[in-house]
Amino acid sequence: MSEATMIDRRGVLFFVVGAAACGIGDAYAQSADEIIAAADRVRNPGEPFRTMTTLIEYRSGKARSKTVLTVYVKEDRATGQFRNVVRYVDPPRDAGKLVLRAGNTMWFYDPSSKASIRVSAQQRLLGQAAIGDVISVNLAKDYTAKLIGTEEIQDSERKPRTCWHLDLAAANEGATYSRIEYWVEKQTSYPIRGKFYADSGRLLKVAYYGRYQSQLGGMRPTETVIIDSVDSALVTTVGFTDFRFQEIPETWFQREFLPRIGAE
Repeated sequence: MSEATMIDRRGVLFFVVGAAACGIGDAYAQSADEIIAAADRVRNPGEPFRTMTTLIEYRSGKARSKTVLTVYVKEDRATGQFRNVVRYVDPPRDAGKLVLRAGNTMWFYDPSSKASIRVSAQQRLLGQAAIGDVISVNLAKDYTAKLIGTEEIQDSERKPRTCWHLDLAAANEGATYSRIEYWVEKQTSYPIRGKFYADSGRLLKVAYYGRYQSQLGGMRPTETVIIDSVDSALVTTVGFTDFRFQEIPETWFQREFLPRIGAE
């Protein structure tokens, strides 16, 4: 079954129907680095914040699992990287588990065993919507960007968007994906679509960013729809709600402190 057929049948998303539109003569008015940096600012504000994140996984159009997380985000002013603490809220069997990303390392903490386990680069990709799709990242720091040109594509609501088309290559070992194709709307700097690739070059998933709302002082995507390119029956929606600016202690980003981070 093709991606287009699968998406149309569910009514969840609609894939791109247009081919590349217009030449690239005006595509270089901005550099690739400037475009990615602007899109990063759309996805994440510069101040520490938290948000509730709900992942719902669908198989053949039917919901089969739901995970609720609280995600805490704070930028490291020295490096420009975003640091994250992810707390599992639901389902009950996972409540209280934590994931920490600080720099290029990621740790998983299970309160039942009181053990902190380092998450490998491969483990970050496990699952239809991997933990790497939930944490906030600074693509401008993790990837080297190349501007391909401009294209008119359709977003998740079938609206035409004139976008920069960029090719991103992993610049350090902390990058979740080896390569990303990325479409950013020219007029707004909104991320619209991403294609995510493994080290082997295999396409793993396609993501659409949508439902832009005014949050935390700017327009931000409040939903990502992820289409599995390995198993075409799988689609996951990632919804973001309850955005709040919040001070986050520096101690939270130390592996040794994870057992002491209590629930709010």
